[in-house]
Amino acid sequence: MPDDSHEQNGHENVPSRQRRRFEGISSRAYEHPADRSALVALRKLSGFDTVFKALSGLLPERSLRLLFLSDSVRVSDQQFAHLNTMLRDACYILDLEKVPPMYVNQDPQPNAMCIGLDEPIIVVTTGLVELLDEEEMRAVIGHEVGHALSGHSVYRTILLFLTSLALKIAWIPLGNLAIMAIVTALREWFRKSELSADRAGLLVGQDVQASMRGLMKIAGGNHLHEMNVDAFLAQAEEYEAGGDLRDSVLKILNVLPRSHPFTTVRAAELKKWAESRDFQRIMDGHYPRRSEDKDTSVTDSFRESASHYSSTVKNSKDPLMKLVTDIAGGAGDLGGRVRRGFGGGGGGTATAQEDPPRDDA
Repeated sequence: MPDDSHEQNGHENVPSRQRRRFEGISSRAYEHPADRSALVALRKLSGFDTVFKALSGLLPERSLRLLFLSDSVRVSDQQFAHLNTMLRDACYILDLEKVPPMYVNQDPQPNAMCIGLDEPIIVVTTGLVELLDEEEMRAVIGHEVGHALSGHSVYRTILLFLTSLALKIAWIPLGNLAIMAIVTALREWFRKSELSADRAGLLVGQDVQASMRGLMKIAGGNHLHEMNVDAFLAQAEEYEAGGDLRDSVLKILNVLPRSHPFTTVRAAELKKWAESRDFQRIMDGHYPRRSEDKDTSVTDSFRESASHYSSTVKNSKDPLMKLVTDIAGGAGDLGGRVRRGFGGGGGGTATAQEDPPRDDA
């Protein structure tokens, strides 16, 4: 295992314990299949960078940068030095040459984000800094560096802009519908990108229990002695398999307004990946390199994404996904199965719960 304590890219890296470094790693190594296929396709588009640079003039990126510079604390050797060490360590492990600026913003809500079109910036709230211990925070910073390496900050910035625009033109029926359709698609994409970034956080922290604890604290607060990782993961199992078709529909309605998957789902997905052969291969030093990105096939990436979704539907315990599988398999008496799925057609009327205005780390 290489020594991670020498100087790299103009900074000295002093992690609290030795971790494996992934030299030249491509973000494709940890990206969720749906996220990866979309990113590969966009990177292959001719003039993609030019279009987004032109678009940057329309977005409030400069305003956001000035806002954080003027009203937040910039992480450095003089300010939040322990976070600065974690940031540089994360960039060293994922071999991100240019360390993004990071700010701490006064906000009791635990949150972190990576935004920006030209150059990404990372923002963490005081609520998050106060909530997490060192290893948990290391995973979160690795999560945000993973966003930067993948280029997700571009799409988050556009999502923020379009969401704001949709609110401003809500009085124009067709215009608002068009914008919200794009926002909905971007949210689905971004939910998958969060799963990708969770994996990057694990590659940086290299401590799956710390990643689990961090997600659990984001869901339940700083009461670790009152919580249990196995019980928390069991909630994800119950969420996926429980209920009838009404609950399946409500799950869809509940998640649509969100930019992040639900926390228990993120924990279960990350644990599954941590136990996979793909993760072990990366840890053993076998992973796609950045130098090979230009040769990546868009068709192959979309095929992998389609295969993933097909496998997810086939293996899902969700009642609606089971019904979809039965329809695809030509199962008989579907009308009866649908009626039984909705509780025989009886029961009260259920309504979806509106997602609270939060943007979890």
